[in-house]
Order: sequence, then structure tokens, then C-alpha cells
Amino acid sequence: MRRFNARVMNWTHCHDSYGDTDRVPLLLEQVEAEDSAEAWDELEYRLVLEDDLVFPASFAAVPRLVRLAPRSARARHLVGAILRRAAGHHGCDDLLAHCSDAIAEFRQLLDQHLQSRPTDYLVTFVDALAAKEEYHWSAVLGNFVDDFYHLACPHCSVDVTIAMGDHGRYSAIRDWTLGDVDRRALRPASSEALRGTGRWMHETAVRDGHEDLADGIAYLFGQAECPRCASVFYVADEYTSANRPVLQ
Repeated sequence: MRRFNARVMNWTHCHDSYGDTDRVPLLLEQVEAEDSAEAWDELEYRLVLEDDLVFPASFAAVPRLVRLAPRSARARHLVGAILRRAAGHHGCDDLLAHCSDAIAEFRQLLDQHLQSRPTDYLVTFVDALAAKEEYHWSAVLGNFVDDFYHLACPHCSVDVTIAMGDHGRYSAIRDWTLGDVDRRALRPASSEALRGTGRWMHETAVRDGHEDLADGIAYLFGQAECPRCASVFYVADEYTSANRPVLQ
């Protein structure tokens, strides 16, 4: 495992959500010395805003937060929240690059945590996706209990609703009066057919005993039939092409 120096950082231009450059380093020192709930609360609202905003101080704090993550769930969740926003318009590419070693260590930490089958499994799973730079799936992946994905058929361009949950797993045309009409059953991908991110997601969920999540992923990376033109397409490919964020 590569090691990194978590304290080498020039904070002069690393402002937080308040525009301050000196408060976050002090708060980091405080949580490193003691697990202060008050300090953690302030760190969170200085580093991450609910409308997906992050700041130079957010990325500057990542290496030191990763150091705390093995013993602090709040540190782990805060790093995950920052990384899930890394595809946004933050203008901090140089600071993100500075975190590369820390993020690599964070990926290993998350993988170990996933294997412990924690109660925060899905949160950790999407954080791991963000740490792998799979920002799109980190942002949209649900628990397949009541999930809907909306996309256009690649052949006839009709709007198609993809449903995956306790209500069924199907493609349909959504009618706001009648509901989902002309349903067509989805076709899950076999484990052997999965590649890339889909394969990693499925194998990880299977490894950790989360069969419902693995089953949903197989459908997400499987095929759907357009209710209008009857053409068949891959759900993940079409949804990704329509929704993947553009890195800045």
C-alpha cells in the first residue's frame, strides 16, 4: 500500500463554504485529537453543501480525513460525500490529483468495510464507486426496492420508463393517468456476460452476500424491450449515455 503525507498542504487558497481558509485545518486538528461531534458537524457543513457543492478545502482535507477513516465512520462518510461530488464544476482538478494516493488507500479501506457486511452497506458501496471514479453510478444507484430509470429508446426515441423494484422489473410507457402501460419484462445479464463496472458491482455484491443488490445490478446491466417499436437495448448503456456527468 502506498503511503502519503496527509499534512503537506498549503491552505492559503483553500477556502471552504464560508470563504474561510483557516477554519478547516483547525477543525481537522480537533477531530484528530478527539472525536468531537460539534467539530465534525462544523466540518461537514464547511466542506459539503446539500446542493452538491464542494470547495478547495474539501479536497485539501481528504488525505487527513482518510487517515481518520479506519476508526471514524464520520470521516469515512465525509470523504465519500466529497468524492461523490468530484464530477461537478468545482475547478479543483489539481487538488483532486493531489489526493490520488489517499483515494487509492480509501478504496482499499472501503473494500474491507464492505466485506464486513456493515449496516451502511449501500452507502459504502456507492462511495466505493465514487472512489473508483464511477461518479455516474455512484449518483444514481439505488437499492432496487422502488427504483425507476427514465431514458429514450435509441431506435424510436420514445420515452421509456425502466422499473426495478418490488413492483416489478419491466420497461413501459408512462401514462400520467393510467400509470405504466404496455409493460415488457426486463432481461437480466448473466454473470458471465457482465464486463467492466457492471462486473465489479455484481461480483462485489455477491461476494458480500447481498444477493438482492446483485440481482438488481444484473437487471440494470441487462436488456430492455421498447414497448413502442419492440427493439432491444442495454439499459445501462442507454442510461449512462444520457446521464453521465461531464468531467471538468
